[in-house]
Amino acid sequence: MGERDEARQARVVIIGTGFSGVGMAIELKRSGINDFIVLEKADEIGGTWRDNSYPGCACDIPSHMYSFSFALNPDWSRCYAPWHEIQRYLLDVTDRYGVREHIRFGVNVTGSRWDADEQAWHVHTADGTEYVGRFLVSGIGGLHIPSIPDLPGLDRFQGARFHSARWNHDYDLTGRRVAVIGTGASAIQIVPSIAPTVAKLSLFQRTPPWIMPKNDHPTPDRARRLFRLLPPARRAYRAYLYWALEARALGFNGHPWMTRFGESVARRYLRQRIADPGLRRELTPHYRLGCKRVLLTNDYYPALTRDNVDLVTDRIAEVREHSIVTADGTEHDVDAIIFGTGFHVTDSFENLDILGADGRSLSKEWTANGIRTHLGITVSGFPNLFFLLGPNTSLGHHSVVFMIESQIRYVAKAIGLVERAGAGALDVRASVRDAFQRDLQRRLARGVWTTGGCTSWYLDSHGVNRTTWPGFTWRYWLETRTPRAADFELIGRRPRTVAPTR
Repeated sequence: MGERDEARQARVVIIGTGFSGVGMAIELKRSGINDFIVLEKADEIGGTWRDNSYPGCACDIPSHMYSFSFALNPDWSRCYAPWHEIQRYLLDVTDRYGVREHIRFGVNVTGSRWDADEQAWHVHTADGTEYVGRFLVSGIGGLHIPSIPDLPGLDRFQGARFHSARWNHDYDLTGRRVAVIGTGASAIQIVPSIAPTVAKLSLFQRTPPWIMPKNDHPTPDRARRLFRLLPPARRAYRAYLYWALEARALGFNGHPWMTRFGESVARRYLRQRIADPGLRRELTPHYRLGCKRVLLTNDYYPALTRDNVDLVTDRIAEVREHSIVTADGTEHDVDAIIFGTGFHVTDSFENLDILGADGRSLSKEWTANGIRTHLGITVSGFPNLFFLLGPNTSLGHHSVVFMIESQIRYVAKAIGLVERAGAGALDVRASVRDAFQRDLQRRLARGVWTTGGCTSWYLDSHGVNRTTWPGFTWRYWLETRTPRAADFELIGRRPRTVAPTR
């Protein structure tokens, strides 16, 4: 076997270099596994924090909780870090743990196929190159395919248009008439950032979000010195943040008293920031807090009171060459359209071209039967395949990095389970998957995402929550501490055909 072929084969193939992919690579190294490849479609690591570089982009989870527990950063500049600091953090841990040498950049994965004879995954790419690995780990996450609404006439618009995750930094918005479509997590950061410099900003709102004040502030120099000099102080502060965030799970999972309290705080905040009763009425949600993502901001409401900002709540009827026309017949002249319309989440799995045992298609199975996994990580009939931040492991109240850490440890231990048994692969039993799904959906049925009276990206086309984890993150940590051998069928004997990568 030549060097060129060896460079495309490994024990483990990882897809993506966001927190999931980088974290998985680091965990493999910490477990003594250096025989892996990481495939990345872009020319740099970062995932969400590489792609989202729009004005005002920042995290809405406290910085000290939005990082790996084994690589705490004492130097976050703010309570809630801006995007470039998070990207810099990922760059730092990538290099500190020696992951970069394993990454193949510019590799766009198009599909993968399980070969039962070889007991290996064949991963296909856009340029026709094939990578082979015994274990396949998907770290692509759910927020990577921008969702653009199908607006009549959009193709004939002659101005600039781009999604928040594909920001056009070459286009100067100064003095322009700008339309922002959507009022989600990105829009509430973009609007106050660009409002002072544009000539006119028209914000098109379909559903008002619940908004809470953001307790953001610069990190005092003395705190940063303390965190640098005394690592236990870092861990103590992180522990405080963990439990403070964890308490919020009560409001999302069948405890309406806490939801009502949160709504009272949000309404009071709205009254304090918006004096105009008509505008305040348009900004008041008519569903339960938490049904859609709760947003944190201090400057969004003030931006909407500017003379050059209009909130538009009428439905968009069509887009013309230089304008947007709403259902009431009003024509809004615009030079640029910015889509703050989120991502394909539950339906993004329909784009997965993954063929498992006996050639079964993952996308077809999930389309026909619903998205079904065990712990959001493994799928029956798809041996040695693992998802990170997969179905039903996103959160409404806490840091997803905590979930990712639970998953990467689980995957590394599952790989060890296969190899200690001398087996070729493991496949989660369908009965285990089904039992997990029954319990999961029973708990989700009580949650605000299902009962809160809204339609959100948490739900699939059938109204079933395929996105969030119900309840406390410590429960997920407990369930993923150690893979149980009884949950899996061990298949075949350890193969000898897959060569190590360089």
